[in-house]
Amino acid sequence: MPEETLPPEIQARLRNHGIEVMAEAKGHLMLVRGECMVLVERTPAGLGSIGSTGLMTAGGLAFLVWREGRAYLSAKGSAVEASDAQVEAVRAFSADVKTALA
Repeated sequence: MPEETLPPEIQARLRNHGIEVMAEAKGHLMLVRGECMVLVERTPAGLGSIGSTGLMTAGGLAFLVWREGRAYLSAKGSAVEASDAQVEAVRAFSADVKTALA
């Protein structure tokens, strides 16, 4: 379901939140804004579940994880402490994707 086949109201909400449909792969859409990325399931009925938001880092795609009350960006084989700005970017992007697809 490339962007042009998304309902116009969803396209408009994605644009209003600065979110782009970057790619389509095996039943999913890849949505991005800045360094944030998420896969959204495509189903015969439309859009399905929203995956976990990742953040592109020098080490590859990293996911926000919490250990002992501290935020980390965990990528394949490594984890680095996440900055407050990175935590906020992931949280804001996730919330905006949910709002846009609602």
